Amino acid sequence: MKISNSIEKLFKSYIPTSFTIAVILTFITLFFALVLTNSDNNSRYFFEICSYWEKGVWDSSLLVFAYQMILILVLGHILALSTPFENLIKKLTNNINSSSKAVLILSFSAILAAFFNWGLGLIFGAILARKIGEHCNKNKISFNYPLLGAAGYVGLMIWHGGISGSAPIKVSEKNHIYNLMSGISSPENLEKLPININFNETVLSTANLTTYLILIILVPLAFWIINKLIKPSNFEFGNINQNIKLNTPQNNSENLKIDSSKIMGLTFGCFIIFCFAINYGKQVLLFQITPNALNLLMLGVGIILHKNFQSFLSALKIAVGGASGILIQFPLYFGIMGIMKDSGLIILLSDFFISISTETTLPIFTFLSAGFVNIFVPSGGGQWAIQGPIIIEAALNLGVPLKKVVMALAYGDQLTNMLQPFWALPLLAITGLKAKDILPYSLIIMVLGAIIFIGSLIVF
Repeated sequence: MKISNSIEKLFKSYIPTSFTIAVILTFITLFFALVLTNSDNNSRYFFEICSYWEKGVWDSSLLVFAYQMILILVLGHILALSTPFENLIKKLTNNINSSSKAVLILSFSAILAAFFNWGLGLIFGAILARKIGEHCNKNKISFNYPLLGAAGYVGLMIWHGGISGSAPIKVSEKNHIYNLMSGISSPENLEKLPININFNETVLSTANLTTYLILIILVPLAFWIINKLIKPSNFEFGNINQNIKLNTPQNNSENLKIDSSKIMGLTFGCFIIFCFAINYGKQVLLFQITPNALNLLMLGVGIILHKNFQSFLSALKIAVGGASGILIQFPLYFGIMGIMKDSGLIILLSDFFISISTETTLPIFTFLSAGFVNIFVPSGGGQWAIQGPIIIEAALNLGVPLKKVVMALAYGDQLTNMLQPFWALPLLAITGLKAKDILPYSLIIMVLGAIIFIGSLIVF
């Protein structure tokens, strides 16, 4: 499709890497802070802004946040590389006898997995797409491989409204919102802030679960319809990613025998689950699912599923590579936030939002702006750090429920992942596809998603 080719050309020719974009955004933020907030014409204001940036980069609470988000991705990836998930993929693949069934099973599975963890959904969807393609080739089933790739990637369009979503999971943390807005909001607005926003108000709310139910029905149906309208495509699998054997010992050293011990692995995994239960059990029952709780649970489950430390660490080595893109970007986003916060630029941006919005339209504007920002800041956690304070301040002043603007930001951020190929890189590596191959189909799904998300924000 011409439009997808044009978009791919745009990204390749004119859009730099996400790290470079983060650097450019840093200078843009510095410039606007210098021009718009230097009301006293202070000649040393530039140096003050530089100190705001440095203070933001090393903000201890934000660095904890960054590590939490990276662990969510890494641990989800580790789960996807475990033997039980490999066996699940085999069972799903063996049930496929047509291309229509293939896209239905693949898109449904990717969406379901991404709701629980976006890293799991991405890698699981990628591996499943690859395995289904190989299965169809082997069994002489006509199929369109790029469409399978798009179906495997579709979980990234629902992840931020799921259990591992950066914004919902952070606002469920006690005093996170207050700490985020401290030094930004007026004392009157700070008093309006809740201690936290539980999952039953965001991810597990009737509005979000209804939206998710509509998505998990209509999106696979859309893939099924598209599959009926397009021609099959041939693909050679011979030269791309061979299976990784995580459980095969490399040598017979004593240390390795301990590393490969199932007793050691399962004992420690169960110990972690026990610690999770006694420390977070009550919170989870009250829908207070925090990043620490989620990561501790996934760590324990991951070790148990891999059965031994050797397999777990082999998977970890692979998974860490997938997180390298966001690792160094987070401090840059925090530096941007530091400038915006301490210079007062956040207040100016919030006032602009207020000036063009009403109580009804603010969630829609938040959704649209979040979708646009995601093209340039593909990290959901980084986007929350930058845009979160702006929308919270606007919501407080307009009397809009915070839970609604949080989910509006989450919807917008996840939607344009179907346009922005940054998070598709692991999938493209596993499947052997190119961004231009999946874009024609992911863009169609993006349009469908936009209709569903806007409808949800209007109705609920």
